[in-house]
Amino acid sequence: IAFMEPHKLTYSCCIFSLALIYLKGPKFLIYVSGALSMWGDRMWHFAISVFLIELYGHNLLLTAVFGLVVAGSVLLLGALIGDWVDRNPRNKVAHASLFIQNISVTICSIVLMLVFSYKQRIEEIWDGWLTVVCYTVVIILADVANLASTALTITIQRDWIVVITGYNRGHLAGMNATMRRIDQVTNILAPLAVGQVMTLASNVVGCGFILAWNLVSLIVEFFFLSRVYRIVPALTLTDLKQVVAKLNVAQPQPLTEGNRSSNVHLKEITNLPLCFRRFRWLVSTCKDGWMAYYRQPVFLAGMGLAFLYTTVLGFDCITTGYAYTQGISGSLLSLLMGVSAITGLMGTVMFTRLRKTYGLINTGIISSCLHLGCLLLCVCSVFAPGSPMDHSLLVPYFSSTSSVSQRQKHTYPLTGGSNQPLLPDRSSIHWTNNTVLFDNDPSGTTPESYISIILLFLGVITARIGLWSFDLTVTQLLQETICESERGVVNGVQSSVNYLMDLLHFIMVISAPQPEHFGILVIISVLFITTGHSMYFLYAHKAKRKHRLDT
Repeated sequence: IAFMEPHKLTYSCCIFSLALIYLKGPKFLIYVSGALSMWGDRMWHFAISVFLIELYGHNLLLTAVFGLVVAGSVLLLGALIGDWVDRNPRNKVAHASLFIQNISVTICSIVLMLVFSYKQRIEEIWDGWLTVVCYTVVIILADVANLASTALTITIQRDWIVVITGYNRGHLAGMNATMRRIDQVTNILAPLAVGQVMTLASNVVGCGFILAWNLVSLIVEFFFLSRVYRIVPALTLTDLKQVVAKLNVAQPQPLTEGNRSSNVHLKEITNLPLCFRRFRWLVSTCKDGWMAYYRQPVFLAGMGLAFLYTTVLGFDCITTGYAYTQGISGSLLSLLMGVSAITGLMGTVMFTRLRKTYGLINTGIISSCLHLGCLLLCVCSVFAPGSPMDHSLLVPYFSSTSSVSQRQKHTYPLTGGSNQPLLPDRSSIHWTNNTVLFDNDPSGTTPESYISIILLFLGVITARIGLWSFDLTVTQLLQETICESERGVVNGVQSSVNYLMDLLHFIMVISAPQPEHFGILVIISVLFITTGHSMYFLYAHKAKRKHRLDT
């Protein structure tokens, strides 16, 4: 026993030392910084949607304008954001993005607190135009915060993580999966936390809570990211290489016949007004970014992932609003959201195990098949008992009064679910929440069968296992394949494509907004998802054939 005590003490000291080393290491610092950032993002995007609805008299107009502005700005500026990330040192990009994001949210929270506190007085100034100015300022600041968040996500999750893991594929997969698990947990808990503050106190207190969180988070994240940059030499070394490359490019070149014509063209450009030169540069940068994205070997995989955003089969305001019209209570929907978060976490675990066993490309194939297989349950729900689907929309010549009566029987008024944020959460590149608010339980008689709605949510929930595993697969393919000098601009364009496909699914809903049309939206969504996975299958076939030829 006397011999055992020193060994136990040494063993305990070793464990403590290893734990201390891990807590001071770059991985843990990135996890904590990412958790703080994601928590703040989730709280803010949930709160801003509710605030805009409250400000405009329980009307969705401001929320719709906000969603369109955010989606349109990322769609247009995604390539420029990525190019800015590529052209500047990593620490400056991270610090600037972090500062702009948190300060924008802080100022926006202050403006909202003033508007909520003095709303009646503000409406009397300038015949109500000051209110419009305040709404405009809030939307612009929120949009700037989202653009900065996009830049920070590209910087940390698409670049820093790759360097920190030393380009080790196993470690990279582990960090990607951990970051996604953090995102899944915060996606559920953060909106609940700020929602409780807003419910128990007031909207003003909710704004103050978000303001305080962002200020504290700014300081902690700034310190953690600065430390990561200092203790990972590879991050600094690459920045030094970029500086040397810029100096080499800046050196004067000897005049030859080949570059004489380019010099003449350059002089013609410099004769243009400054505004035209800047616009020309912006257009050229966007064009080069999209061309770089198209040239990537993983172009088809990235496009396949983007196609998965054109869907109503997710826990967003559209699917949950439809369920609400079918007699599902808000409390049950909240429970289903919790279950969907668990299945999402299962997808991250499945990804790491499949990648070790079958490789990254085969993991994407397995995840695609699982995703599509589960979504077949959603297709079956369209034709199952209890579905309000108007089958005459699928078969034009099939129409009867009985189908009309069935349609009326299974449709209920959306009494409390109209107060919803329009844009849903999709993945790590996206910005909104999937929490739904309900004022009361649905009224009216219950449907004669719940088989349709059960099949729908069974498919949606189980499909998240394959969805998140596939998402992580394509994310790592982008990280591993894209060269370091183009990592920012290509991921910026990927964000633009994701937002473009997300906008398409809202156009679908606007075109067919009634509950009896939801079955059509389900079928169209499955077709888009099938097309996306088909693109990935084509990419996998080309990649495997190239690998066989190389070996």
